[in-house]
Amino acid sequence: MQAMILAAGIGSRLKPLTDNKPKALIEVNGIPMLEILIKRLIRFGFTKIIINVHHLANQIIDFLKVNDNFGIEILISDESNQLLDTGGAIFHARQLIGNDLPMLIHNVDVLTEIDYQEFYSFHIKSNALVSLAVQKRSTNRYFLFDKNNILCGWKNDKTGETKQSRKITGQVVPMAFSGIHIIGPGFFEKVLANNCLPFDDVCFSIIDVYLCLAARNKINAFDHTGTLFLDMGKHENLQKAARILKNSI
Repeated sequence: MQAMILAAGIGSRLKPLTDNKPKALIEVNGIPMLEILIKRLIRFGFTKIIINVHHLANQIIDFLKVNDNFGIEILISDESNQLLDTGGAIFHARQLIGNDLPMLIHNVDVLTEIDYQEFYSFHIKSNALVSLAVQKRSTNRYFLFDKNNILCGWKNDKTGETKQSRKITGQVVPMAFSGIHIIGPGFFEKVLANNCLPFDDVCFSIIDVYLCLAARNKINAFDHTGTLFLDMGKHENLQKAARILKNSI
């Protein structure tokens, strides 16, 4: 199995810790969050990982070299010249990803107990182009799903902004995105065929791409409500993560 870790962020919410260290190398109980995630992916059978880098990129590259890439194939998608946001990052790494297998995409600062093999199997059996890990939890922004767990829109509760991808019938279920998703084979071709790529900009959110694709393609919800989810990109959550990691996940 293959995965992509989104690790290029500046980590502004963790300043001043990230002034001289990339967010991915901020330690929890003495272990960089990047290492925590890599080792967890390895335990679930991942043998190829792509990591995008931008802020203090050489520190991450050197860290991986010192650890001999943790014994697996790790490829670097270099965004040193420009931070590309989630969508731009995925397309920038297109040649490294390939198009023959599903790809798990994971924010580096997300701590979770999701069973990645279960998620992978769910995605394959559902025959979806994209599967999104989501939860019923309070947040400002939600993906909207229909009764069949198919993506149909997005809303921002704070601003009232709503985006609709397809006609909504019946009850709409708002779900919080966990920053973990799977793209299937043919994803890039579908994006181009459906004119969902903003050609005027290399820096763009994958959220907008998914909402565009959802008009004609199956993008579904993998509901992991009740499973641990923690955003380690906030100061107040680093201590919570430290307590959680005292017991191995």
